[in-house]
Amino acid sequence: MDQPSGRSFMQVLCEKYSPENFPYRRGPGMGVHVPATPQGSPMKDRLNLPSVLVLNSCGITCAGDENEIAAFCAHVSELDLSDNKLEDWHEVSKIVSNVPHLEFLNLSSNPLNLSVLERTCAGSFSGVRKLVLNNSKASWETVHMLLQELPELEELFLCLNDYETVSCSSICCQSLKLLHITDNNLQDWTEIRKLGVMFPSLDTLILANNHLNAIEEPDDSLARLFPNLRSISLHKSAGLHSWEDIDKLNSFPKLEEVRLLGIPLLQPYTTEERRKLVIARLPSVSKLNGSVVTDGEREDSERFFIRYYVDVPQEEVPCRYHELITKYGKLEPLAEVDLRPQSSARVEVHFKDQVEEMSIRLDQTVAELKKQLKTLVQLPTSNMLLYHFDHEAPFGPEEMKYSSRALHSFGIRDGDKIYVEPKTK
Repeated sequence: MDQPSGRSFMQVLCEKYSPENFPYRRGPGMGVHVPATPQGSPMKDRLNLPSVLVLNSCGITCAGDENEIAAFCAHVSELDLSDNKLEDWHEVSKIVSNVPHLEFLNLSSNPLNLSVLERTCAGSFSGVRKLVLNNSKASWETVHMLLQELPELEELFLCLNDYETVSCSSICCQSLKLLHITDNNLQDWTEIRKLGVMFPSLDTLILANNHLNAIEEPDDSLARLFPNLRSISLHKSAGLHSWEDIDKLNSFPKLEEVRLLGIPLLQPYTTEERRKLVIARLPSVSKLNGSVVTDGEREDSERFFIRYYVDVPQEEVPCRYHELITKYGKLEPLAEVDLRPQSSARVEVHFKDQVEEMSIRLDQTVAELKKQLKTLVQLPTSNMLLYHFDHEAPFGPEEMKYSSRALHSFGIRDGDKIYVEPKTK
């Protein structure tokens, strides 16, 4: 059922967290009690409010009574207001300014682009450490205003905002560690580099589902732009077609984790080739596409890399190849070994003084082999004992007792012997 439109934050809060709808108790006396005012209050006398409030998709358009917000939300630290109908930053400011311990705020999918954020309102957000503005279509001017007023902001989410460019602020945000800016339309590296200028302490940069076409930056400049970058996601960056772009990642001095799934460059390769070739090119990366790169996997990948390029013309060999040759030497291609189980074997069948060389299928059972030998030895299968002799085995012949046992389970190979003896009465 659709939620009614035009509801206030306080109205929704009272409805959702009333004792009837939310009977959770955090201990004796831990509910929030506000005495009714002389004029009477529409609130319940007592609400059970957790420190994390989730009020998404509730049709909220305004704040409601600020005194009531202050009374009920003094202990709240996380607030999810995503997918509501908030379009006025002033109303958002009324809510946030009365939640003094707020550290996480999600305003995703609210039409806040319909109003201008004024500095007086932006100041209300000063204690927020994690801010989510996905699909809010927030302008860069709004983002810059917030950044100037949020001195402790550590994580910022700007996904699905249709950004084609990045507007660089004149003031750096030193506190920001993580930036999610996925599912936009950022194509040129000249836009991405502005993020390094604005956020010099950035630890994690999530650029997935953009259209980045190349990493066009000198190596020394990359190191200066992102000196603290530890993790980057280029997942489904539709424009990356060159191994040189992957090699550029080595210029980030602290990079440890990379996500590179779904880029055009890697499509022609097998799953094994993709992972090993990328690992070999990125010697400092310890986690690729969410999976830890062990020391053993790194060595296997680097050896694979050498063999992969061993027959490539010298002018086409990547620089990393020569570095790995110095480390491991020039490696010969691995011998191709067929590990499929043998389907048949040529064996000697011994019965009394007879010796007959024949080919037997190894997928058949002992009972089926007896039927095959019945004509040769002129014995009924019920009166036949079979022994397998492996000329390399130290323990002599092994009786083939069980009629339903498959021949391959005996390890029969070319040159082995099968002895047939009649049962004694």
